[in-house]
Amino acid sequence: MSVIHAPVAADVLRRQDPELAEILLGEAQRQASTLQLSAAENFASPAVLAALGSPLANKYAEGYPGARHHGGCEIVDVAERVAVDRAKALFGAEHANVQSHSGSSAVLAAYAALLQPGDTVLALGLPYGGHLTHGSPANFSGRWFDFVPYGVDAETGIVDYAQVRTLARGHRPKAIVCGSIAYPRHLDHAFFREVADEVGAYLIADAAHPIGLVAGGAAPSPVPYADVVCATTHKVLRGPRGGMLLCGNELAERVDRAVFPFTQGGAQMHTIAAKAVAFGEAATPAFTAYAHQVVANARVLAAGLEREGLVVTTGGTDTHLITADPAPLGVEGRDARGRLAAAGVHLECCALPHAHARGLRLGTAALTTQGMREQEMAGVAALLGGVLRGRVEGRRAREEVRELATAFPPYPG
Repeated sequence: MSVIHAPVAADVLRRQDPELAEILLGEAQRQASTLQLSAAENFASPAVLAALGSPLANKYAEGYPGARHHGGCEIVDVAERVAVDRAKALFGAEHANVQSHSGSSAVLAAYAALLQPGDTVLALGLPYGGHLTHGSPANFSGRWFDFVPYGVDAETGIVDYAQVRTLARGHRPKAIVCGSIAYPRHLDHAFFREVADEVGAYLIADAAHPIGLVAGGAAPSPVPYADVVCATTHKVLRGPRGGMLLCGNELAERVDRAVFPFTQGGAQMHTIAAKAVAFGEAATPAFTAYAHQVVANARVLAAGLEREGLVVTTGGTDTHLITADPAPLGVEGRDARGRLAAAGVHLECCALPHAHARGLRLGTAALTTQGMREQEMAGVAALLGGVLRGRVEGRRAREEVRELATAFPPYPG
């Protein structure tokens, strides 16, 4: 379940640019000696890293396989076709576009394919776990489209599905977005499809966080329900940083043209090759076991945090992701993040769906890649609680973190 074989820093970098070599080695050491609890991070395999550092990085390839604007694309065309075919097979999609540089650019392309500036879009509000691309006024989405936010039940933290239907009927949006960056439960894709059909809207699923669990059979797939699925290829999927889109054949041309030439230029062929490697890895029984272990670990960690006195949003999780309020321990979210960072535990702050408070967002993908299981998650929860309560002194906490991380190296050998 853990990644094997350490990526070796090239001697040429040490000789040519020792300053940068030291920076890279320093980051590798940081990752190996601290706990990566960011819900958006993971450890890519050595094979993925090898593709990222390959000569495909030299190739410029605007366009699509067989229809490039540059010569010499015969080999990279094969790489992209492999990535597309593997993505389609992995997720059961009729069409896949693997060129998006990020999850945000994938969402931008989905909007460009389906919407016109000024159109109304219904999406989860940012205070409840929505992403910047779901209508933030600081983002292109909030500037170009009229977003109507839906929320969650104040008591349970679960998406208010009745509100979704009411808002859809009242505003008749051109598109409905289902997906979030800080919602720990599975979404009811069939319900969103029903509402979208009722009001004549497109359904866009932003599956950036759960798509790796979908690949491993540990989360329900939005592909049968959404008109377009946007996703990232890192996080639980454990590939390179990048994005992709999945859709049916009827929207394939519109989606492709929205990516290139409308929102992007040349494809990053080394990243596309690395995506192909990740899709291949995700199609294995080992990845299926990994994805289920990610969820099992998250549930144990969530329960442990509750025992330590934190308030876990929705009372638990269905996914890799947990959001929790440390306020009962007498500490605010940002301060809690700082205390944990000093101990070598890295995670994020997030909005909480009540009282405009800031909480903590955690994920178990990276720790699970390292080989940690339920026993380690219980220990991590106790350690976090000890640090936030001031029960564990800073130096001792840092040493405990270092010992645990060293026992589960991300790149053994």
